[in-house]
Amino acid sequence: MRRFPDFPPAAFVKDDPSPDSLFYRQPRFVTHIDDAAIAAVTDLYRDVVPAGGVLLDLMSSWVSHLPKDRTYERIIGHGLNAAELAANPRLTGHFVQDLNAAPHLPLDTACADAALMCASIQYLQRPIDVLSDVARVLRRGAPVVISFSNRCFPTKAVAIWGALDAAGRANLVERYLQIAGFARTQVCAVIPDHGFGDPLTAVIGWTEAA
Repeated sequence: MRRFPDFPPAAFVKDDPSPDSLFYRQPRFVTHIDDAAIAAVTDLYRDVVPAGGVLLDLMSSWVSHLPKDRTYERIIGHGLNAAELAANPRLTGHFVQDLNAAPHLPLDTACADAALMCASIQYLQRPIDVLSDVARVLRRGAPVVISFSNRCFPTKAVAIWGALDAAGRANLVERYLQIAGFARTQVCAVIPDHGFGDPLTAVIGWTEAA
């Protein structure tokens, strides 16, 4: 694992240090954000993700929240539970891999038009390594859309995530993307925290344009 001076040594430890593959061994056919947040993610994807392209849905599950009225050439799913991925009707293929153990993606360079990561960035212990490889996999000018709320499995989230408020988490994810080599980034408070329902923040990074 590479070390970065931006983060303290214990930033990426977890209360539960057991392999994530054990935690996710049993399928969870539930949604991890509420209906309003799901609708907001879908609208965001409609605005940012190019229709007709090849998509990489990272840390996915049995749902991808993509617009039902949009079609794509391929949607490649990744996750830690094969049963959840197999049940996802939007995926045209999938692979199981623990990114904390092996952050390199088994995909060709410049093969995808967009990457998605919903409600899961907080679990990555090697986020720079993973996002650097996402940048490799994306084509020029392609986006990665990282969305998250205030929900998580707290024992599996990294320490730095639990130490920050919502604004700090958005800044953290943006910093991940910048260090990973994304040419442009944007933070969007998609659903502000009003004290009811799930707030939703998205951080988008784009690779260097052609």
